[in-house]
Amino acid sequence: MFTTRPEIRGTFGVVASTHWLGSAAGMRALERGGNAFDAAVTCGFTLQVVEPHLNGPGGDLPALFYSRKTGKLQALCAQGPSPAAMTMEAIRGLGLDLVPGSGFLPAVVPGAFDGWLRMLRDHGTMSLAEVLEPAIDYAVNGYPAVGRIAATINTVKELFETEWPTSAAIYLKNGEPPAPGSLFANPKMGETYARIVKEAEAGGGSREAVIDRARDIWYRGWVAEAIDAYFHAAPMMDVSGKRHLGLLTADDLAGWESHYEEPATYQWGRYTVAKCGPWSQGPSMLQQLALLDGMGVGDMDPKGPDFVHTVVEAIKLAMADREAFYGDPDFADVPMQTLLSPEYNAERRKLITGEASMDLRPGTIDGYLGSIDAALGVDVALDPREMERMGIGEPTVSKSGAMKGDTVHIDVIDKDGNMFSATPSGGWLQSSPIIPELGFCMGNRAQMFWLDERSPSALGPKRRPRTTLSPSFALRDGEPYMAFGTPGGDQQDQWQTLMFLHHAEHGMNLQESIDCPAFHSEHFPSSFWPRGRKPGKLVLEGRFPEATVKELQRRGHDVQVGEDWSEGRLSAAVKDGRMLKAGANPRGMQGYAIGR
Repeated sequence: MFTTRPEIRGTFGVVASTHWLGSAAGMRALERGGNAFDAAVTCGFTLQVVEPHLNGPGGDLPALFYSRKTGKLQALCAQGPSPAAMTMEAIRGLGLDLVPGSGFLPAVVPGAFDGWLRMLRDHGTMSLAEVLEPAIDYAVNGYPAVGRIAATINTVKELFETEWPTSAAIYLKNGEPPAPGSLFANPKMGETYARIVKEAEAGGGSREAVIDRARDIWYRGWVAEAIDAYFHAAPMMDVSGKRHLGLLTADDLAGWESHYEEPATYQWGRYTVAKCGPWSQGPSMLQQLALLDGMGVGDMDPKGPDFVHTVVEAIKLAMADREAFYGDPDFADVPMQTLLSPEYNAERRKLITGEASMDLRPGTIDGYLGSIDAALGVDVALDPREMERMGIGEPTVSKSGAMKGDTVHIDVIDKDGNMFSATPSGGWLQSSPIIPELGFCMGNRAQMFWLDERSPSALGPKRRPRTTLSPSFALRDGEPYMAFGTPGGDQQDQWQTLMFLHHAEHGMNLQESIDCPAFHSEHFPSSFWPRGRKPGKLVLEGRFPEATVKELQRRGHDVQVGEDWSEGRLSAAVKDGRMLKAGANPRGMQGYAIGR
């Protein structure tokens, strides 16, 4: 089968990410003697600089990784929680029924920095200065700006000029965004990271001591103090059309740190698929597989109507359960064992018929309320002028800073068999005003809470929002095999399901699986402000046969045909014996896989 790029193969190491500069920086770390974790951290910090419209230092980090030293597959949770002051009463007291999608109010504790440094300290070998060197260099001296950066800035240009002057100062040089392909720099962000390195190293001690000192600077030092001061200095405009002060404080940062936990898993034939827990939407992919188990999807044409219909109906059921049961397990009792059980999914599977469902249909589990009242109560009528489309898999941004979709992705495997998959996000340049002392902004993940006490993802203090960020990992015959993932908000665990099935069931190699025409459903409530849903809507890439489109329409799907290469930004890496393989997404002409 023709592929847009070769499936990369080698034995030394492979790196795949959503930007070629990130992949190159990760490969540079491997070539300098670093391991997969050093490479991932280097790549991650680089992506904060070169994809600022998709992630930033003020964002979040979930990861799945296998360490050859420990012999364990683990999840890293660097998803920061809501501020202590973020109560329903506080938000409702401002006259709001949803947490806004932009500005100060939706900011949670920025988890990415601690997550990257915990990974570096515990599993890496390189110094703090070494892994930050490429990011600092690109931030200070410039990098070629991709077209999406300018397009994103243009959508919020008026907001920056009139309400967020600190953002305009960085991203509207001479009143205009960077021209696509031109060199663009953010020296202030580079200075922030360089200062952290200098001060952390000044205290001396071991590599680990320097890393921990940097974490303290961020969460208990001048970085936290700068965030606190700016969030409470003056109210800033957000998507609600009003100006608000922030709720995030230095105390919120000081009292938090990332942690490791066991991933959720599902056995699909010879594959064990792993995801982060129900504080993410990750288990929804496992539920899709549980629903599809035994339905013969491997015998279906991946471009045919039977495959598309069957998979999308399973997606609808799994995502309905996401709404009804998922949330921070520290505050919500999530019945994960039942949700992935054969008995539960056998009953749910009976709901899949030959016709497209138009209803949001979560399951019923004794002892669990499963409230979706808030989700069903959202008005889905949106003014298209206020929700300007930026392309599938990347943020949709209005002139008031609203957005949906997001993110970057990283996959790394080294010669020793260490494997890493992460989907960092948040802190987009358009999510909130730039903090002038730091050169970056905070994220907006709290928009994913519901103001419904009965919902498992109800808003509350010190809670993790049920994030869309969702890296993937698979073992084959019990051995660590594949790290994979994609940006795309609510679409992440739709496109990853497709890629996995194409590889595991349809016999495609990694690049074929990524290139294969894809689709997604918008049937269920969006995780992003204003949280609407579009019952029955099914978006297909233009490369699907016309006969498939017509048959899906006959079955009742509200079909929208997009551009030929518009669905997903997948990447993946595989360890097959000694052979390492990788593939990356051609869509958007930005992602790249490197290896030797």
